[in-house]
Amino acid sequence: MPSRTNGPITQDWTPVVIHKRPQKASEARDPKAVNAAIRAGGQVQSIKKFEGGTNKKVQPPVNTRKLDEETEPAALQKVPAEVRHAIQKARLDQKLSQAELGKRINERAQVIQEYESGKAIPNQAILSKLEKALGVKLRGKLNSH
Repeated sequence: MPSRTNGPITQDWTPVVIHKRPQKASEARDPKAVNAAIRAGGQVQSIKKFEGGTNKKVQPPVNTRKLDEETEPAALQKVPAEVRHAIQKARLDQKLSQAELGKRINERAQVIQEYESGKAIPNQAILSKLEKALGVKLRGKLNSH
């Protein structure tokens, strides 16, 4: 039988310590990692971001809005009454509806409606199409007003 030596028993090898790699910030924010940390009883910090998760349009400061309002013209020019009545009279003389006139000039019926009601901002291209389709002069009346 082998004999034992008297004295303390010692290890002849050094301990090996295995380290985990540090967790990246993106991995720490992963929902799976957060849930695992909560289950393990670890500390989890949550920070609410200002206006986070909302779809609000960021409005410029009041001063810039006032500056924009001051630099813009007071009111845009609308279709004068003479032009509105001339379009409507010529359309009715040809017995056309607003939709039919719109198709003739490749525009929507709503455009014709806006011109006849005076809500539209005059567009020279559309007025030219209307002149050709209706056979009346509209642009000279627009400039005189």
